[in-house]
Amino acid sequence: MTPANFIAIPPLLGARGTITLPGSKSITNRILLLSALAQGTTEIRDVLLSDDTERMLDGLRTLGVVVEQLKSHVFRVQGCGGNFPVKRAELFLGNAGTAFRPLTAALALSDGDYKLSGVPRMHERPIGDLVDALSALGANIEYLNNEGFPPLEIHPATLTGTSRVSLRGDVSSQYLTALLMALPLLNSDVTVEIVGELISKPYIEITLAMMARFGVAVRRNEWHSFTVEGGSRYQSPGVVYVEGDASSASYFLAAGAIGGGPVRIEGVGSNSIQGDVRFADALALMGAQIEQGANWMEARAPLNGTLKAIDLDCNHIPDAAMTLAVVALFAEGTSTLRNIASWRIKETDRIAAMAAELRKVGATVEEGEDFIRITPPEKIHHAAIDTYDDHRMAMCFSLAAFGTEGIRINDPHCVAKTFPDYFARFREVVQAVPVIAIDGPSASGKGTVAQLVAAKLGYHYLDSGALYRVLGMAAQREGTRLGDETGLTALAERIEIRFEGEQIWLDGALVGDELRSEQCAAAASKVAELPKVRAALLAKQQAFRRAPGLVADGRDMASVVFPDAILKIFLTASPEARAERRYKQLMEKGIGANIAALLMDIRLRDERDTRRTVSPLQQAPGATLLDTTALSIDEAVLEILEAFQKVSAFHPA
Repeated sequence: MTPANFIAIPPLLGARGTITLPGSKSITNRILLLSALAQGTTEIRDVLLSDDTERMLDGLRTLGVVVEQLKSHVFRVQGCGGNFPVKRAELFLGNAGTAFRPLTAALALSDGDYKLSGVPRMHERPIGDLVDALSALGANIEYLNNEGFPPLEIHPATLTGTSRVSLRGDVSSQYLTALLMALPLLNSDVTVEIVGELISKPYIEITLAMMARFGVAVRRNEWHSFTVEGGSRYQSPGVVYVEGDASSASYFLAAGAIGGGPVRIEGVGSNSIQGDVRFADALALMGAQIEQGANWMEARAPLNGTLKAIDLDCNHIPDAAMTLAVVALFAEGTSTLRNIASWRIKETDRIAAMAAELRKVGATVEEGEDFIRITPPEKIHHAAIDTYDDHRMAMCFSLAAFGTEGIRINDPHCVAKTFPDYFARFREVVQAVPVIAIDGPSASGKGTVAQLVAAKLGYHYLDSGALYRVLGMAAQREGTRLGDETGLTALAERIEIRFEGEQIWLDGALVGDELRSEQCAAAASKVAELPKVRAALLAKQQAFRRAPGLVADGRDMASVVFPDAILKIFLTASPEARAERRYKQLMEKGIGANIAALLMDIRLRDERDTRRTVSPLQQAPGATLLDTTALSIDEAVLEILEAFQKVSAFHPA
């Protein structure tokens, strides 16, 4: 993983707003395949565009199905009545279970030769139960590597006329979905008997509803057996809409419950066919205030402001239950999520992955074969969350940023599987701890101004220049050369720096006036030129961002460290004015100085800082230029406070 392959979510103060959901992955892929298997042409609207749906679209096109994209989220599929035009093909289906399993069944009951493969994780996800059921019907399927797992090679079926097949219900509901969707390709009645308990029942409800939309009614004996009549054929409904994704709704509803709200999602509601809408019921059990209509849902924090722990059988919301595991971090008491064995054969072993990452943020976690138990920590720690190439891990843990330290999500691009712009949409409804970034050249007065602004607002204060001066001081004390990038980087990662008002502490010891010396300032300017040193100090700087807010001064606060700062100021003054201010400052501290030498040093430092290749001194895009040559400190502070009042009116906390 490259250093840039992560997203840092700052600590969040609250959540409020409205989100229109992307289409459901589960429904999109079902409708795409059913449209291909049907007679007639189907126009599909509100199609989800993601990695998983692209795999289905690619697969259908490879099989000769005519698929046209009419608009961004509108497709037209010309059905082939189950007779795929291409009889020999190789399909790569990534890690898309909703494409791999149903296409396996549909192709296995046809008369072609096909190879189906995916990413390495897909080759670890079992498919043996589905293959066994298909084989009982006469399918000819060969495992290319490991018995019971993809990749597969499919040859023309020799149908047996079998009228009853059995299928385990406790592994994955996708097996039953795949089998049911393929059975109308046969001419005889077939009954599928479920062995054991059927998990993830709501996903079967989606399958049955979609099949009915295309004209095939499945008879069922509760959850024990399902019968598809021989001669059933899919007929295009003409135009069909994809519901918003109820699983994706869970992250935003949870944000409303944790962050105050209200957060409203549009696209699913009380009329939804998706089981994951019942996630809202689970939030209500935790004390959240929930409202909903036919096509919308809304969540707010509990009236008393505190969520409570939950003990819940999650068979009905297997994907959304992952969101509950992170919500448990913000609840009083120990939460237990049960009947989640299917997590272990998803994009990753989600029980093990969830347990590992929850422990990183300080939770106490117990895991079993089909449950996870979470006791929240007193304080949620900042951590780098690994996502295991699993989109839901990334989206769930974005909620951990409601802790006081924020969170880092590694490999955030995995959300492309179902919700490519998730993090951008998440930012639309959350309010991060505000930052005022004040950049400017040496001796421009930004430190003094920034401290006073922070004091007026009751915010924390970060003197980023002090971090570099402390590092330069530490390097000189330890004998590390100022040009030794490797040694300085290791030192930057190791030292502990703490601010308490105007006092600065290095490794537990109070730093004196030596930090303000010209020698120390010159050392800071040299070490700041080193890219790896700046990267090492980046996380330390961002860690100062805590509620209720932060005022940070430096050279690249607005451009690099806090690019989402609510207010960006580039504070400057003429070199002569800055030299005079520095001279007075040093003389007041009893430190001898020469104003001509100070002026020369300031000009040389300006040139060095503006020309360096990494984070050069410059006015960041969107920053306001404030020239203080003719302003007093109080006047500069007043201008910044007035500017902050204006921008904060558009960014309510």
